[in-house]
Amino acid sequence: MDDLLRRYGPTLTGAFMLLTAFWLLMLVILPNITLFEASFRPYLPVVDVGGPKDFYSFNNYGKFFANSTDTDIFGMNIPLPIHVKIFFGTIYYSTLVTVITFVVAYPLAFYLAKVVSPKSLPTLFLLLFVPLWVSEVLRSFAWWIILALKGPLNAILLGTGILDQPVRWIMGYRAIIIGLVYTYVLFMVFPIYNAIQSLDTNQIEAAQDLGSPWWRTHLRVILPHAKPGIASGSVMVFMLSAGSLLVPALLGSPTSLWFTQTIQQWMLESQDWNTGAAYSFLFLILCTCFVSLVMWVFKVQLTDIAK
Repeated sequence: MDDLLRRYGPTLTGAFMLLTAFWLLMLVILPNITLFEASFRPYLPVVDVGGPKDFYSFNNYGKFFANSTDTDIFGMNIPLPIHVKIFFGTIYYSTLVTVITFVVAYPLAFYLAKVVSPKSLPTLFLLLFVPLWVSEVLRSFAWWIILALKGPLNAILLGTGILDQPVRWIMGYRAIIIGLVYTYVLFMVFPIYNAIQSLDTNQIEAAQDLGSPWWRTHLRVILPHAKPGIASGSVMVFMLSAGSLLVPALLGSPTSLWFTQTIQQWMLESQDWNTGAAYSFLFLILCTCFVSLVMWVFKVQLTDIAK
């Protein structure tokens, strides 16, 4: 605050604060309060709104636990509510996307931070940013064409002899995972890059001079220092993947429902905004609890993510 006052003066600082407060109030706080209030009210015809049937209850949240179906869990058929099953599937595959994204992003971030010459960095960053100039819809459609049964990927794999018959990539969650990793990988790369870039190269060279192999250097020196960037990137990728709608809708199949599609069905297809609002808040709360649990397990603090 003192830095802002010294740099911009009281007038501009006050304007910045007012604009930020207005943005938070109008685009974040008030819409969420409205949806939260609507999530406890029943879906009624217009003539019944405000009448005796319009009362607060947890019925919309209770629908989350309705309509059980047998689910195979570790070889056992366990009755599980269909929307609970979709939620846990979304959490599981979003976690898998986060792990795959980290495996892809970490070597790239280390290469950009410690290996590549500073003169080549702008060109490499430009190449990484080019896909973001295209909308997510077009990128998802491009992956749909690539992963189609008679698409380029199967043609290359069959032509090189890697496969004997084409693979139905757009079945189950395979295409969704590929699309989400491609869409959000940069959200993992740049936080890790910023963290590794701040590491003194002399520490890496000292570890190597003492006879440390490359994997131990990464495990004992680089990864601990990059922990804030890894935590920040993981939270962003997980929440963006779990909350994605376009990629699962375009690259998914009837057997790979995403929880955001369930919310969309309640709000747009059923026109039941009250139940859709309840599912949205339930999804937000459960995802936040899951992220908090993982942070506790890996001993990550909020200050690490905020760095």
